[in-house]
Amino acid sequence: MTVQTATLPNGFRIVTEHMPGLESAAIGIWITAGGRHERPEQNGIAHFLEHMAFKGTKTRNALQIAEAIEDVGGYINAYTSREVTAYYARVLRNDVGLAMDVVADILRNPMFDPKEIEVERHVILQEIGQAADTPDDIIFDWLQENAYPDQAIGRTILGETQRVSGFSKDDLAMFVNEHYGPDQMILAAAGAVDHDAIVAQAESLFGDMVPRAANGADAARFHGGESRKVKELEQAHLALAFESPGYCDPDFYVAQVYSVALGGGMSSRLFQEIREKRGLCYTIFAQTGAYSDTGMTTIYAGTSGDEIRDLTNLTIDEMKRAADDMSPAEVARARAQMKAGLLMGLESPSSRTERLARMIQIWGEVPSLEDTVSRIDSVTTGDVRAFGANLVSTAPAALALYGPVGDAPDLPALLQRRVA
Repeated sequence: MTVQTATLPNGFRIVTEHMPGLESAAIGIWITAGGRHERPEQNGIAHFLEHMAFKGTKTRNALQIAEAIEDVGGYINAYTSREVTAYYARVLRNDVGLAMDVVADILRNPMFDPKEIEVERHVILQEIGQAADTPDDIIFDWLQENAYPDQAIGRTILGETQRVSGFSKDDLAMFVNEHYGPDQMILAAAGAVDHDAIVAQAESLFGDMVPRAANGADAARFHGGESRKVKELEQAHLALAFESPGYCDPDFYVAQVYSVALGGGMSSRLFQEIREKRGLCYTIFAQTGAYSDTGMTTIYAGTSGDEIRDLTNLTIDEMKRAADDMSPAEVARARAQMKAGLLMGLESPSSRTERLARMIQIWGEVPSLEDTVSRIDSVTTGDVRAFGANLVSTAPAALALYGPVGDAPDLPALLQRRVA
């Protein structure tokens, strides 16, 4: 498998990876225009724009967009995150050119029909309502807001109902003009693909785009804080986060290994101590997420209102213990889990494509898998303990609680407990 890159004169970037033996391919365009690139009055518009991309172009209506891909057995979709919006398709090798044409069409020729805007506005408002009714979903939005208050990176990707209710065709067009320049786009493809053919077609589809000044995102500032919503639910939901390294930080892989060992699987400390030994919950896990310049190590659990205090305090105690006695065997197991997850995931061309685009966006190049595996293997037990010690001593923290959480300790009490 060979990674190849190219850049058109206007700054449009292309990265491909041919995967021998496959008859299918994944192809998509990743745009550096996510939630953290929105101004306050635009909150939710990147996600709204993603929805509208499939509602019709100058050459295809909404049904024709879907039929163009599904008539050949493929699928097309999109997503919005805080740092990117992605539009992608999966097709057989002979239909790669068609997929590129459709994706280019929805990006370059959207109609933004006012009638379709109203239809999709209603769909998104339903999506916002559904998220609000899903405790183990909405709590992460609250946690993000607590970690990064009054910042674009801290706001919900879906947007607030009031904002979404007011977006117009002009608002959508303005966001495209501000953020959908050729040098903000990365075309990534993996599987049964021909690099030269993709570059040639990209030149015809995107080569005439005019570069524009990039509207970058403000630097993230993890402040921390707490939100608590007491409500009669079956479960008390807890989400606790600590500031962690971003993608480009040397300790990025240390943070990943730490969270896997702490709460990344059935053998992890949190799962064994809090669920298996004490039966305090059904779900508990830890994970580390990263952005270009910041990150969060997050712990989530759901339990009864009567046991939320014990679970929360035990979580802090387990973090303290991990900083003192995390074993080489635990670290080795976490490294193995990370490597296996990475390598097994990359057997899919869709996962390969995602990785290619994100690596180009973050580092401007695609590190070899051997290099990535080497970085994971280089994480030592001492590194993990030191990282854990920082989390339970000085790292800023954020807390979100939802449900019968009246008895849960507040954030100051948890911060005091972690150093007591």
